[in-house]
Amino acid sequence: MRASRLLSILLLLQTRGRMTAEALAAEFEVSVRTIYRDIDQLSAAGAPVYADRGRSGGFQLLDGYRTRLTGLTDAEAETLFLGGLSGPAAQMGFSGAVTTMQLKLLAALPPERQAAAERLAGRFHLDPVGWYQSPDEAERLPAIAQAVWNSRRVSVRYESWKGEVDRDLEPLGLILKGGLWYLAARPAGTRNPRTYRVSNILALTASEDAFERPAGFDLAVWWAQASGRFEAEIFTGEARLRVTAAGLKRLARLGTQQARIASAAVPGADGWAEVVVPIESVEHAAIDFLRLGAEAEVLSPPELRAAMAETARRTAALYA
Repeated sequence: MRASRLLSILLLLQTRGRMTAEALAAEFEVSVRTIYRDIDQLSAAGAPVYADRGRSGGFQLLDGYRTRLTGLTDAEAETLFLGGLSGPAAQMGFSGAVTTMQLKLLAALPPERQAAAERLAGRFHLDPVGWYQSPDEAERLPAIAQAVWNSRRVSVRYESWKGEVDRDLEPLGLILKGGLWYLAARPAGTRNPRTYRVSNILALTASEDAFERPAGFDLAVWWAQASGRFEAEIFTGEARLRVTAAGLKRLARLGTQQARIASAAVPGADGWAEVVVPIESVEHAAIDFLRLGAEAEVLSPPELRAAMAETARRTAALYA
């Protein structure tokens, strides 16, 4: 543990320049006294670390010194090849850059680590697209990726649930979710980012106008919050179902919340269990619950039960 911390201190001083003992102690969650002992150990090992005293003082490396202890560990190198980014990178127009990066990484690794990294890449593959689905047709994704990277405004024609709309956007980030690409962007004149499905962008014009990203914007944190709100708000009602054991297995495939409900249900002596399932709307629920077949019966609400019965009658008429 200490050897790893000594190396990390050396790399921090190389990349950040002068740092105080207090800052280093906070970085590694150790005491200031421990940092002083570590600095003494580095100096004894020949690392040119020196201290400046005073209010703006701190530890730093001799000007021009560069450590050669920056080699990747086996786990670090292998993790880069396990990223599974070749498919998404190709969609964004960066496949050439990823290939070049991997070649440079291989060239920089010792022979024994080259073999390990190539073996890992050949034995593990990430395919984020679900069965019987195709990746999003996102022909405008490369242009959007460039706009995100360079903080350039874009004008889009977007197909929303209300119809086609025109929007001027400040693109902040791209998210790949279940094989589908989403754009986090701030509409012109607003402060809060919104989510746009990339395949629903019908037309796009990139601008040379740059914009300033919101201070402290964290794409991963924002997406976790936005997707959580979406999942919580999309369900506006409930349905009560009577389901067999086989139906519970089918119900679990409809979504995360449905899977949680199905796993907690226990069929009674008659082989049926009653469950209460959140639904988005009667129309959406009818489509979902038809996938359960005769292994489930909708008990309420009445309008959903009626919709299921009507669909069953029309289906039976087709096959009469």
